[in-house]
Amino acid sequence: MGAIFEAIQTKLTAAFSPTRLEIEDESARHAGHAGARPGGESHFNVLIEAPAFAGTPKVARQRMVYRALAEELAGPVHALSVKALAPGEP
Repeated sequence: MGAIFEAIQTKLTAAFSPTRLEIEDESARHAGHAGARPGGESHFNVLIEAPAFAGTPKVARQRMVYRALAEELAGPVHALSVKALAPGEP
């Protein structure tokens, strides 16, 4: 796991205290595409479950995650797919 992966994990944990956090670096599947970096860590999927998302619409949840990762999204991360859930949601 690289530095960007660890930064994402650290920032999401600090911001949301998730009950579940899965981060997948999909950069290898995007090699040669726009935004792909030779060292990887440019395309990520995140599944995060946290009480902070309870009663919050889906788009607002995604914005919360994007705000927490603003630095990464402004630089090394080209694409971020987010599934944000409240505890107990499928």
